[in-house]
Amino acid sequence: MVTLKEEASIEIEVKKSRFIARAIPISSLEEIKALVQEERAAHPGANHVVHAAVVGPKGDLYSYSDDREPKNTAGRPALEVLKGSGITNILILIIRYFGGTLLGTGGLVKAYGQSVRELIPLLLTEELIDKTTFTVSVEYSLFEVLKLHLTALNAEIINEEFATNVTITATLPTDTIEELKRYVQDLTSGKSTLAVISQSLSGAPL
Repeated sequence: MVTLKEEASIEIEVKKSRFIARAIPISSLEEIKALVQEERAAHPGANHVVHAAVVGPKGDLYSYSDDREPKNTAGRPALEVLKGSGITNILILIIRYFGGTLLGTGGLVKAYGQSVRELIPLLLTEELIDKTTFTVSVEYSLFEVLKLHLTALNAEIINEEFATNVTITATLPTDTIEELKRYVQDLTSGKSTLAVISQSLSGAPL
């Protein structure tokens, strides 16, 4: 599975109706309600704010809504296209401004599905892997050397705190954490150790 790295949007027009599709990274289905409400507030003149979402390490948690469009003509076709993409932890919102011409059930299914199909190629994704967040403190003289090594291991620096020593908080693919522990031990002659803060599934650049 891959996960969405950043937001993206696209707009299409079908018989003068505007369909604005937005992709947003999420980590749980509980986030959806607030995001839908935010979108309604941002588009007070829109007729519908439809959503489709896929969440979880296996991409097996789903949510969708037709938002007053005829049943299974909006959120469901959008979800089916999204499920076929192999992307998880993603919410797609489709904002419709009615253009005055009824599309019919078949036209709605096609338009909402098309919105997602045209959005997916624009999405920047990452491989979903196991990551560990950690902290480590070293002397100032070792800071640059350690930081270069972290970069080589594809670590993502979250914070750097400069006090008596330099404390780095970062995230790293879990399968390299033991190697880093040994490196820190050798680099500091056993004076510094790496402390694990948390472990979770998240994205890594493809």
